[in-house]
Amino acid sequence: MEGQTCSQNVINNDFYETLNDSWYEETEHPVALLRAENRIRSPWIQQVIKEKVGDKAHILDIGCGAGFLSNDLARAGHMVTGIDISVSSLETAKKYDTTKSATYLEANAYSLPFEQESYDVVCALDVIEHVDDYTKLIQEGARVLKRGGLFFFHTFNKNLISYILIIKGVDWFVQNAPKNMHVYDLFVSPKDLRKSMQTSGVKVEKIRGLRPKFCQRAFLQLLLRRTVDEEFAFTFSNSLTTGYVGYGCKSR
Repeated sequence: MEGQTCSQNVINNDFYETLNDSWYEETEHPVALLRAENRIRSPWIQQVIKEKVGDKAHILDIGCGAGFLSNDLARAGHMVTGIDISVSSLETAKKYDTTKSATYLEANAYSLPFEQESYDVVCALDVIEHVDDYTKLIQEGARVLKRGGLFFFHTFNKNLISYILIIKGVDWFVQNAPKNMHVYDLFVSPKDLRKSMQTSGVKVEKIRGLRPKFCQRAFLQLLLRRTVDEEFAFTFSNSLTTGYVGYGCKSR
């Protein structure tokens, strides 16, 4: 969710600077939902990387925030670089990197400070819907990705249901939700994302829906107490109506 500051819309990316250890500890803030998403996404991403790239990949995590994914990948033995514009978030990522091997840099997603075809894998999770022009982010990510490399993404579909669940639902049911944490105009349909990837030379190979597990005690607690328990879980889904995650392969 953390990434390039949005200037033409009222997206609020400033609050990430104030989170510090709350990234990993807070249960009455939407950041706890990010931790829950990472608990299901990260193992899947690691499995795909192992199968298609190997055990020692050079990985760039765009909009890495406090390093949920980056630090997981570093612990798995990969060579990881995470970039973000939130200096505070980067410091937190370093603090929680138990391997002390990940590299964290303040950098602009529209102008990555890396040579062409530098990475085996590029990740852009929870950042596409936080920038003015996601096509520029994808183009830059594809530029630094090697031919045959993987480009992982996660974002939100653009429809009425996603507006109600992702924007209004978080406002209603999660305490301390920042104003304008998400802006509907910046949501991206799978069709448009595929098109942008294809234009940048990346063929999308897999897209999976991602939604909360509704039949769980932690979901009921969210509704009643507005608290995101550490047992709160997401599940993959065939429906791409709300959140969706996937990857593509650079063909040229």
